[in-house]
Amino acid sequence: MLDSAKNAVKALTEIGMALLSLAIVASLLVGSGNMSFLGDVVGNITSLVQQLGNAGLAGLISLGVVIWLVRN
Repeated sequence: MLDSAKNAVKALTEIGMALLSLAIVASLLVGSGNMSFLGDVVGNITSLVQQLGNAGLAGLISLGVVIWLVRN
């Protein structure tokens, strides 16, 4: 039962990452002003990276944890 739940979460995460990639590419191609249904994806990612950079070591550790979670 836990394995099926883990596989479901993994599949949903993969779908989310694919949708995020699509939103980034579409936003870069046509501009964020023309993508009202997707929002400002690139701006949000830029803001997140800036916040992690301002957090210093805690931001670096947080980024490492997020990358580890996505890769597993």
